[in-house]
Amino acid sequence: MKKISLFAVLAFGVLLLTGCGYKSGYEPENLLPYEDQLDAVQKAVDSFKENSSGLLPIKTRDMETDQYIKYPIDFKKIVPAYLGKAPANSYEAGGIYQYVLMDVEENPTVKLVDLRIADTLRDINFRKGINGFGPIAETIAEGVYKLDYKKMGYKSELSVQSPYSDTQLPLVATGDGKVYVDYSIELSRLLQETKAEVKPGEDIRFLLTDNFAIVPAYSLPYTVNENNEPVFMIAK
Repeated sequence: MKKISLFAVLAFGVLLLTGCGYKSGYEPENLLPYEDQLDAVQKAVDSFKENSSGLLPIKTRDMETDQYIKYPIDFKKIVPAYLGKAPANSYEAGGIYQYVLMDVEENPTVKLVDLRIADTLRDINFRKGINGFGPIAETIAEGVYKLDYKKMGYKSELSVQSPYSDTQLPLVATGDGKVYVDYSIELSRLLQETKAEVKPGEDIRFLLTDNFAIVPAYSLPYTVNENNEPVFMIAK
C-alpha cells in the first residue's frame, strides 16, 4: 500500500510540473547540475585547449559583458570530437543551464548559469517602460533601488529562486535602469558558515563561485562592512 501511495505522489509531482508550464527539456532530471556532466565538459574543454594551441571552445562576446556570462561554451566546437553530446541540462539540449568558463587566463573552469533568472529579468526589462527606467519604490543603498512593481503592472514583488538554496532572492535596480539579482542573503550565509577572511573593498562574490558550480550571474559586486556583512560595492 505504501508503494502505491508513493507512486501516486510521484505521478502527481510530474503532472504538477507539466501544468506549471515547464518547457520541453525542462524535465526534473535536466534541472540539476550533475557533477559527472560538469566533469565531462571540463575534460572536453581541456582536451580542446591542448589540441588547439591554447584556444578555448567559447563563443565571442563583447568585452563589456558581465564576467559571469562572458565566456559561454560553444558545444559545436567540442561535440562530437571531444564530447558525445551536449549535457541534458544544458541550454543547447533544452535544459536550464548555460555552460560557461571562468578564470579563462589562468585556469579555465567550467561553471553554470541558471537561465531561469534571465527569463525573469527579461520580463522586467520588457515592462520597464519606453525610457528604459522602472519606477522606484525606495533606495536600498547609494545607487541601488527597489522597483515599484505595482506601477509596473505586477500584483506582487518579484523575486527569483536562488540557485544555491530554497531561498527566494529579491531584485534591485541601479540608476542606469539595469536590474540585478540581490545575492546578499546567500553571501551572508556563506560568510557565517565558512568563516572566510575577507576585507572591505574586496569583491566577495568569489565565495559563491568557489563553493558552487553555479555562478552569481546578473549581480552587482559586493564587499563587506565593518560588521563583516555583505554590502553593495558600487563604483562612484
